Amino acid sequence: MRASLPVLAGLALLASGAARAQEPFYKGKTLRIVISTGVAGGYAEYARALEKHLPKHLAGAPGVIVQAMPGAGGLLAMNHVYSLAPKDGTTIGLVHSTTPMAPLWGANGARYDTQKFNWLAALDRADGVCTVWHTASVKTFADLISKPMTSGTMGAGSETGLYPTFLNTRLGAKIKIIGGYANGSDIDLAMERGEIDGRCGTHLTTYRALHPQWMAQGKINVPVVIGDRRIAGFPDSPAAMEFIGDPRVRRELELLMVSQTYNRPMMAPPGTPPERVAELRKGLADTVADPDLRADLEKRHLTLDPVPGEEMAAAFARAYSYPADVVAAVRAMMAAN
Repeated sequence: MRASLPVLAGLALLASGAARAQEPFYKGKTLRIVISTGVAGGYAEYARALEKHLPKHLAGAPGVIVQAMPGAGGLLAMNHVYSLAPKDGTTIGLVHSTTPMAPLWGANGARYDTQKFNWLAALDRADGVCTVWHTASVKTFADLISKPMTSGTMGAGSETGLYPTFLNTRLGAKIKIIGGYANGSDIDLAMERGEIDGRCGTHLTTYRALHPQWMAQGKINVPVVIGDRRIAGFPDSPAAMEFIGDPRVRRELELLMVSQTYNRPMMAPPGTPPERVAELRKGLADTVADPDLRADLEKRHLTLDPVPGEEMAAAFARAYSYPADVVAAVRAMMAAN
């Protein structure tokens, strides 16, 4: 009997270790979602909805917390997730739609390789627009070309800086870009106060969520859609592509619009184990299909048109293989901002 005690103890330890090995990775852990804006605005609203609904779609039901990391048009959060965040699946990012393209533009401060991220999902697809407060003198595309306008931005790396720059350099708009805003809500408040005239970006879905009365009461005008087609909500607003005949400039706009197709992108750091990436992708896919999440987003007036992470990774690979002259032209345009 005495001789068998060590054997029994060893078997007990092996059984205990096996039981722990079978426990879900996320059991007892906290999943952190780093967002590239402040605590107000559309990104924060999406993140709070995920904070509520994602745990039940990950085995082990982890706690979820949202960490706001605004700065440099989203680059601060991207750099953090790329280099500093744990690479074990406990930190993921929800970032500006333009940040995956920032290294291609040669953006200062973009210290990451977009194609090395593990892309998990994009929560929406969005239309680019310029919106102008109803009291501003600019109301139409003709006004945008002939009259000065001030537009708020969250940084040169964000679409709020990229789109006005394209309109200025390629279509002759007279937009003065005003920086220093931490998030879209700050820009919206500045518009409402009359401190600036408007904002360019993919923010109509956010307006429907946070300012539904603006849409209903005609508080904003859309002088131009940043795209290749008009949109249902503003059929009289021309698409920028209508005014572009040069094939190379058309390709420049197509490259800029990649970010609209993958709006609200989410990713895990490079080096995250493949099995964890697969688990996060499935968890997010199950979450966005959850009727409870969809009902929650509907209450928040947020839209949902998800894109799988595998599709995003393939699209970014294509974007980074665009002809060098097209990329160089866009980079020069960005440098002029």
